[in-house]
Amino acid sequence: MGKPTGFIEFTRDIPTKRNVHERVKDYLEVEETLSKEKAVEQSARCMDCGVPFCHSGCPLGNIIPDFNDAVYQKNWELAYDILISTNNFPEFTGRICPAPCESSCVLAINKPAVAIEAIERFIIEKAFEKGYVKPRIPEVRTGKKIAIIGSGPAGLAAASQLNKAGHTVTVFERADAIGGLLRYGIPDFKLEKNIIDRRLKTMKEEGIVFKTNANVGVNVRVKDLMEEFDSILLCGGSTVPRDLDIKGRELKGVHFAMDFLSQQNKRNAKKTIKYDHAGNNYEQGEILATNKKVVVIGGGDTGSDCVGTSNRQKAESITQIEIMPMPSQKRAKNVSWLDVPMMLRTSSSHEEGCERTWSILTKEFIGNEKGELIGIKLVDIEWKTENGKMGFEEDPKTERIVPCDLVLLAMGFLHPERAEILEELGVLLDEKGNIQAQNYQTQNPKVFAAGDMRRGQSLVVWAISEGREAARQIDLHLMGHTELEAKAVSRLDTQHKVVVG
Repeated sequence: MGKPTGFIEFTRDIPTKRNVHERVKDYLEVEETLSKEKAVEQSARCMDCGVPFCHSGCPLGNIIPDFNDAVYQKNWELAYDILISTNNFPEFTGRICPAPCESSCVLAINKPAVAIEAIERFIIEKAFEKGYVKPRIPEVRTGKKIAIIGSGPAGLAAASQLNKAGHTVTVFERADAIGGLLRYGIPDFKLEKNIIDRRLKTMKEEGIVFKTNANVGVNVRVKDLMEEFDSILLCGGSTVPRDLDIKGRELKGVHFAMDFLSQQNKRNAKKTIKYDHAGNNYEQGEILATNKKVVVIGGGDTGSDCVGTSNRQKAESITQIEIMPMPSQKRAKNVSWLDVPMMLRTSSSHEEGCERTWSILTKEFIGNEKGELIGIKLVDIEWKTENGKMGFEEDPKTERIVPCDLVLLAMGFLHPERAEILEELGVLLDEKGNIQAQNYQTQNPKVFAAGDMRRGQSLVVWAISEGREAARQIDLHLMGHTELEAKAVSRLDTQHKVVVG
């Protein structure tokens, strides 16, 4: 604890955002990194709380009080060493993580939480500035070869850890660039792609091999991978979007959110828009919100990303609708301190202009004689709970048709694609369509799975955690022992130990 009275003296101060009227003209990052003075001040707010619930709130088990103390002491290298011991990519989580650690912050009982995410971003940016981030090349190679399919955060974290253990790692990515949804899903105004490229440069120098346009099961044979590699790790993500099967779904102008977002990321990268995030040909050409009345269906982060992108494409109007009730603006009293509360969140995209509505049911897409979308039929609903089950009733008096030129479906993802590759590998799926993997190992002892492909749609920070844990299990499987660090435990652990790699 750097300053015993810090949480009393200082209020929460998060990074400033670029002016709304300026930032909607480009795709550069909205949020800025904390200044050195602000980072030191904010780290001083971290209390010696005895039981740091933030450890358990973070899926990675980041050792938050320790790196906060190092920042307060202005020991940037120590802060970086502590942070990187549990998190391979703080530059990603420091930008796009919803910070469940902050929801678990003890200070947040009666004050705003410590700005953990902003401090994390400050540490890693300072580390790059000072040259602390260097390739960590293993002194000895084990002779074991591992193939990782998918280059999202889970695949990249696993690659980093397995390479650290001395294995030879090859990452296969079906898209034309590495990063998964970090590359072709997260908008540049939240994560500029040079941040990914900066990390990839270091990973390549460490000896990790990346192969793009390598679609396993299509232009890369599964049989060849089984013969060449000692283990295979599946990190393909949960890529099948939830659809809305109602009348008019086939109309031109109704699209999945990820197709819309990935197209814009490719424009920003000055690449030809030819394929969607799944490698399929587009059937309806480019998807643009320019001068259109846009309706985004889905109230989560992906929907918010569609709002921000639509604003930058100069949409005529943007409405985001959600079928669920409007969340509370305060933490519910019955939500434990280890759980992330369901609360109303307003993103930087919402601040840029958007109408948001809740408890709305979409009944039909309306088209013209040319098969083009011209409207959307909506109705208000009322949620009720009976016998412990939630349900809703429509209010027929509120049924109306809203003019609309573009609908973006942002209702989440269901499961991995059921590609033939899974059958060839002898992998089984659970009742939700995700890969069955006990301790990250599938029914085929040579094949492992991690990330959204295993646990379902989730957060980037969970993907990194999954990749790290899967890497540890693979190392243990191949070598009979492992020195890769386990997830850091909090002081709630009965052994009262904190594991630092």
